[in-house]
Amino acid sequence: MTFNPQHVDVVSGEQYRYALTNFRIAHEKVEEQRRQLEEQEKQVAILRARIALLEGGANEDTQTTKQGGNSVDDFSIKNSASQLERLINRWAADIVRDPPASLDDIYYAALTDIMGSCELLPQGASPMQVQNVLRHALSETISSDIINCLIVTNSMDANVQLTRVHEHLFARNPVVACVWRRQTFSAAVEECSPEMTQNILLDQLPSLMPMLAKSSATSEFPGRSVVESAYNFSRMLHGASSASGGSIDAFYRSFVPEIGSNLYPRQIELVRRCLKSERGEVDRVGATIFPGLVKVTKSPTAGRSQDNVQTVVRRAQVICECALASAGNASIIV
Repeated sequence: MTFNPQHVDVVSGEQYRYALTNFRIAHEKVEEQRRQLEEQEKQVAILRARIALLEGGANEDTQTTKQGGNSVDDFSIKNSASQLERLINRWAADIVRDPPASLDDIYYAALTDIMGSCELLPQGASPMQVQNVLRHALSETISSDIINCLIVTNSMDANVQLTRVHEHLFARNPVVACVWRRQTFSAAVEECSPEMTQNILLDQLPSLMPMLAKSSATSEFPGRSVVESAYNFSRMLHGASSASGGSIDAFYRSFVPEIGSNLYPRQIELVRRCLKSERGEVDRVGATIFPGLVKVTKSPTAGRSQDNVQTVVRRAQVICECALASAGNASIIV
């Protein structure tokens, strides 16, 4: 009986050693890549912890703002904005209730400061109309010189330069800008000096402020207490740490719709009914009684240049032209 053994595939010793060597090399490369990834994760964790420490948020279970914590959310912003809005309204109402000059003169001076120049207005401005225009004038001042300018020192020139530095940093690296802004505001002045507050008001409202300074209804300088409250509001916005743990940056800017501009529903909230809009007619802004707020971030699109994304956090409070014109006999709003 003949036995035929089954065919068996065999390789030479040299081929076996060659395959074993290549397998060992490949395994070592994979292991080296794994160690590199682990090291990268450690470095990223260290960097994030460092950013959190610089922001002041390390070892804290909850983040709070300078007015109650280190970070700020949209809800707290809206609440603080509502408080500031009431102060502006009270300031304007007190002036109208005890005017230092005729309402027509105050109305004319306010519009002159707002628009740069103002044609002769018809006589007979109502207290309601003057009150709303005063609120617009102070809202523009707060928007441009308090919220949109980083008030860190009692030198306006230095603050303008610091604002430009922040814009440059944000354009290059938003995370660096976030940490820089946070650290800068940690050493900011606690309050604006009376001299700088006065200079801001006189610079923005040169016709109105000297007239209002004669009023017994205001403090030692009209609008100073409101500007101080606006500064605290600005510190809350700009001094807060990133809510994303340092991974992205978001900062806030305000805007004031111009008198006579179109009504954009996404940007404004009417405080009174607009009869023209209800009839399908075109109406425009009569006065902005409180600025709107937007959150500025970088678009997630990858690339060298990324556009800023502006998200409206709080729409501007506006009264339209038709409502302002019909306020001739309306009483003061307190």
